[in-house]
Amino acid sequence: MTTFARGPVLAIATAVGAVLAVASTRGTYFFDELYFLMAGREHLAWGYFDQPPLVPALAAALDRLAPGSLLVFRLPVTLGAAAMVVLAAAIAGELGGSRSAQVWAAVAVAVSEVSIFSHWLGTYTLDPLWWTVILWLVARWVRVRDDRLLLVAGVVTGLSLNTKFLVPALWAAVVVAVALCGPRELLRRPALWVGGLVAVAMAVPTLLWQAAHGWPYLQMGEVVRAEFEGPVGFAAGAALAFGLPGLGLAVLGLVRPPRPHAWLAVTGALVIVAVLALHGRSYYVLSLVPALAALGAVTVRRWTGVARVVGCVAAVVSAAGVLVTVPVLPQSVIEAAPGLPAHGMQEGERSMLPAAAAGAAAWATVPATDRAHTVVLAQIYPLAAAVESRGVPTWSPHRGYGYFAPPPDSATDVLWLGLDAPPPALTEHFGSCAELPGDGLQVWRCSERSGSWGQWWPGLRTR
Repeated sequence: MTTFARGPVLAIATAVGAVLAVASTRGTYFFDELYFLMAGREHLAWGYFDQPPLVPALAAALDRLAPGSLLVFRLPVTLGAAAMVVLAAAIAGELGGSRSAQVWAAVAVAVSEVSIFSHWLGTYTLDPLWWTVILWLVARWVRVRDDRLLLVAGVVTGLSLNTKFLVPALWAAVVVAVALCGPRELLRRPALWVGGLVAVAMAVPTLLWQAAHGWPYLQMGEVVRAEFEGPVGFAAGAALAFGLPGLGLAVLGLVRPPRPHAWLAVTGALVIVAVLALHGRSYYVLSLVPALAALGAVTVRRWTGVARVVGCVAAVVSAAGVLVTVPVLPQSVIEAAPGLPAHGMQEGERSMLPAAAAGAAAWATVPATDRAHTVVLAQIYPLAAAVESRGVPTWSPHRGYGYFAPPPDSATDVLWLGLDAPPPALTEHFGSCAELPGDGLQVWRCSERSGSWGQWWPGLRTR
């Protein structure tokens, strides 16, 4: 193995961490982040409609550690992005790549959408770290044949299963790829299968939760498929995820990988095809960016002058894209340039603030004597999370919120917040419903509830 290019790789990783740390001090919580936070802080469970429990639990723990600090809240994914830069270089090294190959793999990850998405704490930003660690461990095992690596891979797989349920697709692809291309010895190692048992054992609590609730995650799969952007949109989104250097390297690695490392190319190809065939989201390929960038960097046997110039131009263009997308430029510059992607990112983060303020204002109009038996019911989960984060008792039938405990039976009145009027499935259980001023929201007060919440709450659930 070539000497690890520690200096330049760590410098690149540090730069990525610094950019994301600065960006974390700008703006506010993204609505998904608020959802994860509320899920973990107010509704901690072994499972959820749309995810396993790790990210909500982590979000709640970070908020308890440093309440309101976005820097601390996003620190795991900030460090994760920096770690993926290092791991990409490490994978290149395990594949026999030169110091130049390691540096180019690190650069490709640094200027990819890995750095952009890692601005937010989410399942889709933490899980790519676990995939990258797994592929590094397998690549290292292929070189050194140390079975302890496979046991560690099992533990990391368990972490991934508690983050998202996508990692079985990765392992299925690895098994098929190794069976086709070798080294087939991997499949005969007991440590591989013991590691698999460890991963399953780590996922038992969340799998039991899913089973007890009718496997709602399968319904989330239907939601994702219904939002599929089409083959062209998927291809465009996946290409953007890699960035220019990463895309070029990934294509090289997939098309003509060095023979000893064909298993990695086949693994990447199978995962991409599976995500496309199952109508998954294009950003799922973020989990492959570090490994495929590393494979492509090793594929380039000689970094000639032309290759370096092309790579540098691509890297500069993609780096500029990252720097104008995450809010790292002076805030005055971002505010003065509505066309800047960073401006749009911050506007997206603030999108729920007016509705949350209107919801909190509507709650403030409820007489103090009525609040003990009144709850807020929000039409969609982003609104519910935004209002609940303000200390207002809030429920919602939408997605993950619909699988939290229903409102208590002591709640005889409901304050409905949404883009639409309350549905008949709700109003039929109340004696009266009246519209109130909403400042851009549909606000309704429904009173005189009949029946138990637990009896008809499942019928309210929406996706």
